[in-house]
Amino acid sequence: MDVAIYPGSFDPITNGHLNILERALDIFSEVTLLVAINPSKKPLFTLEESMEMISEAISSWPQARVDYHDGLTVDYAREHGIRTAVRGLRAVTDFEHEFAMALTNRSLWPEFDTVFLMTKAEYMYLSSSVVRQVSQMGGQVDQFVPKCVERRLRQKFGHA
Repeated sequence: MDVAIYPGSFDPITNGHLNILERALDIFSEVTLLVAINPSKKPLFTLEESMEMISEAISSWPQARVDYHDGLTVDYAREHGIRTAVRGLRAVTDFEHEFAMALTNRSLWPEFDTVFLMTKAEYMYLSSSVVRQVSQMGGQVDQFVPKCVERRLRQKFGHA
């Protein structure tokens, strides 16, 4: 079975992330969104909150699931017999960082590949950090995130 992981912090998951997932599911029979825990980042949402939001956001895709890992993505992949990661690209600057990460992962496990998917043009500028900032300032984010995320953002920033 062709399976892949889609690693990221997803803090929060956006419509851009979901667009990449939807496109990945056209290629792979199963995709796991892997919430990567980065100790150098201070997330807005707890791991539990993120897992709940992602689970709700992907509920219409039975071949998608969510998991988390606090180590190297390539170690998770090896432990689960997954040889491919999916990564979304928005701009050239994304590619430089993602290319370096893909080569590093490949050097750690030569059988591991990364598939890059371009997001739809309407999401080229979209990032979790932009969504967090707009929401924190009281702006509308309903066009950027699923309803379950919009609701949690409003609660988190006291705009409920």
